[in-house]
Amino acid sequence: MKMAAQVIDLQKHYDLGPVVVKALRGVSLDFPEGDFVAIMGSSGSGKSTLLNLLGGLDRPTSGKYILGGEDVSQMDDTQLSTVRNQKIGFIFQSYNLISQYTVLENIELPLHYRPGHPKLSPVDREKCERMAQRVGLGQRMDHRPFQLSGGQQQRVAIARAMMNDPEIILADEATGNLDSVTSIEIMTLLRNLNDEGRTIIMVTHEPDIAMWAKRQLVMRDGVLFKEIVNEVRTTPQSALAAQEDKAFVDDEVAKATLAALPKTASADPGVVSGAVSGEKKSDNSSKKK
Repeated sequence: MKMAAQVIDLQKHYDLGPVVVKALRGVSLDFPEGDFVAIMGSSGSGKSTLLNLLGGLDRPTSGKYILGGEDVSQMDDTQLSTVRNQKIGFIFQSYNLISQYTVLENIELPLHYRPGHPKLSPVDREKCERMAQRVGLGQRMDHRPFQLSGGQQQRVAIARAMMNDPEIILADEATGNLDSVTSIEIMTLLRNLNDEGRTIIMVTHEPDIAMWAKRQLVMRDGVLFKEIVNEVRTTPQSALAAQEDKAFVDDEVAKATLAALPKTASADPGVVSGAVSGEKKSDNSSKKK
């Protein structure tokens, strides 16, 4: 099986003077092409350090990182910049869009950093437009980030990540700033990309989001603590069904709360509304003389 990425005995130490923090303590992992992995773990487990190394944002203290058949672990800054541009697509929790740019200009951004910095061709612009349409933003290509919802901004980030046909897509808490319904929309996009054969590695602290992946890698104290294979993965259909069930339960709880109120209160809709919302209603009758 061909590997999209592989790490071998990866270690990362931070020298803080009298103390050496061993963030990664010898991690070895294989990421076959078409894999979909959720990296999980508590704060300090090493998951963010691992993601930084996979993204070429840092170098390991020792060990190897093979990306697309090439060892990138000891590359210099210029070489790493090329690797990040050509082989890795990034999706961030906070979107990281340029506020002055339109949707289309944000999607185009990786093309401006290609080796040699060639000008955008008509073919390039057509590809950007197709990507915007694919993520459902065909009617908003001239909008700027402040004119978009959080989910729409994340769609721009996904389109941008795909522009250079990367070896792997790295998603760092891609749904962390989104509500549950919008999270389903974003995860559906990622699932569709994975179904096409794209390799996706995401960090998340949400167990329900991790269930969209093929497997979960749980980090603890700088090492791989355990691997969980998701025998039953979340699908768009099952996620929507679960969302409907939750809405039904919430509705039933609200009805039960209303039913439990004293009859004297329930007879007055204004009192009921105040009781449910937690607002305090003033008694105008007490003000009458």
